[in-house]
Amino acid sequence: MSALSLAPRALYEEVAELLRQRIFSRELEPGSWIDELKLAEEYGISRTPLREALKVLAAEGLVTMKVRRGAYVTEVSEKDLADVYHLLALLESDAAGVVAERATDSELAELQALHTELEAALGQRDRFFAINERFHMRLLELANNRWREQMVADLRKVMKLNRHNSLLKTGRIDESLAEHRAVMAALLARDATLTRQRMQEHFQNGLEAAT
Repeated sequence: MSALSLAPRALYEEVAELLRQRIFSRELEPGSWIDELKLAEEYGISRTPLREALKVLAAEGLVTMKVRRGAYVTEVSEKDLADVYHLLALLESDAAGVVAERATDSELAELQALHTELEAALGQRDRFFAINERFHMRLLELANNRWREQMVADLRKVMKLNRHNSLLKTGRIDESLAEHRAVMAALLARDATLTRQRMQEHFQNGLEAAT
């Protein structure tokens, strides 16, 4: 990465994304100290954009800043997870109900196409979760409330801190796919009440697998 070819704002945002991916991949594990000097040297940058990047990640909840001790990758407690899943269930089930009522046929067909991709990705863990996230975020876009979208995007980043553990639960991906089928069927039936219920169940089961 060439620091000279990037504007200061773009630089710290790019560094934030690099660190975000290292956190999600567990290269930087929850609770681990972030060595600012080492990272600045590795990326060939000064500590200023690195510190700005850490502020971004702290605002997202991925990094915890400790006085006189520096930055640490956030450790998510069971209560944190329960709180995050509770809010996601509320926000995403509400969005799903809106989509069931208001989406055009072509928009529902777009969600169906994403679901078909999800079915095809069974057995490919990373691809499965990437498509899964695309499905959920597209659903939120179609519900057309940018404040809800932003809240969910931030909450999902915290949820990803623990996703590694839930992935290891035997059969969870199959269960998740079955839950997606149920959500998709309710959406296609344009049954808002059932869609909300199915999405709530999806997150309740996800929390059980994550803890």
